[in-house]
Amino acid sequence: MDSDSDGNARFSPDQIRDFVIAAHGNLPRVREMLAEHPGLLNLRHQWAEGDSETAIQAAAQVGSASLVEYLLDRGAPLEICTAAMLGRKQVVERMLDENPNLIEARGAHGIPLMPHAAHSGNLELAQLLFERGATAGMSLALGTAVTRGDGRMARWILEAGQPDLQWKNHEGKTLMTIATETGKREIIELMREYRAS
Repeated sequence: MDSDSDGNARFSPDQIRDFVIAAHGNLPRVREMLAEHPGLLNLRHQWAEGDSETAIQAAAQVGSASLVEYLLDRGAPLEICTAAMLGRKQVVERMLDENPNLIEARGAHGIPLMPHAAHSGNLELAQLLFERGATAGMSLALGTAVTRGDGRMARWILEAGQPDLQWKNHEGKTLMTIATETGKREIIELMREYRAS
C-alpha cells in the first residue's frame, strides 16, 4: 500500500469494497479491519455509476444499530438517514428544521428516509417524517416493519402510506412469506387482513 502526498494511506477498490460489505452486519470483521486500517472509516465504495455507499450507510441500510454506533464512536458522520434508522427523533427533527430539503434525503442505494425509520421501530418518528413529506419508499418500509415483526409500524404504514401489497424484497419474497417467516401471528393476520400477497 502506498501513500499520497499528504501521507494518507490509499486503499484499493477491493479493500474498500470488502470493508463496506462487512459493514452490512459483520461487526467483528469491521472492528478487525478498522484496527488495521483506520483510514477506511469514511471511504465510499462505488458499486455502479450513481450507486455508492460508505460503511455507515451500509450498516444503516440493514438496520444494524450496534454497527452504526460503533462507527459513529470512531468518527463516522451522522447523516439524517442514519439518525432515522437509530430512531433519534429529536436529532432528525432538528436536521429538518435546519434544512427542510433533507426530507428527500437518500441513503445507500437511493433508499429514502421512511425505510430507515421503519428499522428504528419509532412510530412517532415515522409519523413526523410522513407529516413533513417523506412518502417515498413506503413499500420497502412496510417490508422492513414486517421483517422486524413490528405490527404497530406495519399497520400504520398500511393505513397511511399506500404501499404496494405485491411488493417483494431483494430475495423475491412476498410480504406474506416474510410475515410467515417471522412466526408472529399478529403480523401474519395483518397481512391476511390487507390481502398482501
